[in-house]
Amino acid sequence: MTSGNARPGRERSIGASKSRYGRSDFSRIRTRSIQDRSSKVHLEHLAQPYRRGSLFSEFLDGLPDVLAVRDLRDLVTAIVKAHQSELPRIFMIGGHVIKCGLGPLLIQLMERGVVTAIAGNGSVAIHDFELAMWGGTSEDVDEALAEGEFGMTEETAVAMNQAITRGYENDLGLGEVLGETLLRDAPHADRSVLATAVRLSIPLTIHVGIGTDTIHEHPSASGAALGETSYRDFQVFTRQVEMLRERAVVLNIGSAVIMPEVFLKALSVARNLGQPARGFVAANFDMMLHYRPRENVIRRPTLTGGRGYAFLGRHELLLPLFFGAILEALESDVVE
Repeated sequence: MTSGNARPGRERSIGASKSRYGRSDFSRIRTRSIQDRSSKVHLEHLAQPYRRGSLFSEFLDGLPDVLAVRDLRDLVTAIVKAHQSELPRIFMIGGHVIKCGLGPLLIQLMERGVVTAIAGNGSVAIHDFELAMWGGTSEDVDEALAEGEFGMTEETAVAMNQAITRGYENDLGLGEVLGETLLRDAPHADRSVLATAVRLSIPLTIHVGIGTDTIHEHPSASGAALGETSYRDFQVFTRQVEMLRERAVVLNIGSAVIMPEVFLKALSVARNLGQPARGFVAANFDMMLHYRPRENVIRRPTLTGGRGYAFLGRHELLLPLFFGAILEALESDVVE
C-alpha cells in the first residue's frame, strides 16, 4: 500500500530494485545470429602488413578496402576510364599544391596525359613563378608583416606584372602569358606547372581577386591588365567546363574559395549555352572540408547526376599517394 502523497514512478515493492528509478527490461531484448546479419567488413577487406622492399603497387593493394580507401580507388578508376575515353579531366588547384612541393608530381601527370586542363588562383602563379625563376618561394608572413614588408619582393612583382601587362596588350590570358614567360626565361622551367602547360598545350588558367595576391601591392601592377587577362582566363576555363560530359572528372585540390566559386559560375554558363555538363565525377581534396568546395564542387554540380567525393588530409602526404595510384592504374590492366 502506498501513501497518498507518493509520486508516479516512485513505487517500490519487496524484492524489487533498490533504485528509485525505473529500468528497461533487457531480458526481453530480441537477438539474431551473426549468420543472418549483413557485415560491411570481411577478411578480404583488411589491410595487408607492409613488407620491407615491397613495390608501391603492393602497398596500394595492401590498403584496407573500406571508407576513404574505397572512395580513392573509385576515383582513380574514374580518372583512368575518363583518360581512356578521352573525356575531360579538369584539375583546379590552390597555392598550397605548389608551395608544398607537389608541382613535379602534377607535371608528371600532365606529361602522362592525365590532365586536360588546369585552373588555379593567383597564389598558384606566384609560387610557381618564384620557384621557376629563383628556386625559392613562400616567405615568413609573421616576420615580414610586422615591418610592413610582406609581399614587397621587387623582382617577383616586376617580372610578373610586366608579363601580365604584355599579355593584356597581346590578347593573352593571365596563365598563358606567365607560362610563356617562364618557358622562355626561367632557369627552372622544367619544374614549372605553368611552363609545362604551355609546352604541352594544356589550357592553364589563373583566376585572381584584386587585392588577394602580393604582386597587387606594387606600383608595377595594373588593375586593367589583371582584370582583363583573368577574365579571358575565365572564358577559357568556361570553354573547358562546357566539354564536361557523363563520366568526366573535375578535381578541386586545396582551393577553399576562388576555384569553387569560379567553377560554379562557369558551370552555370556552360549549361546556359546548352551544353550538358552533367553526370561527371567531382572530388575535393583539402586539409578540412570548407563550405564552398562542399557545395560548389561536390554537391550542387552533381544534383542532376554524377558523384562527389571528399578527401581530407595533408596535401604533402595524400596527393603523392593519389597521384601515384593514378599512374599505377594507368600502367596496369586493372582498369578496362
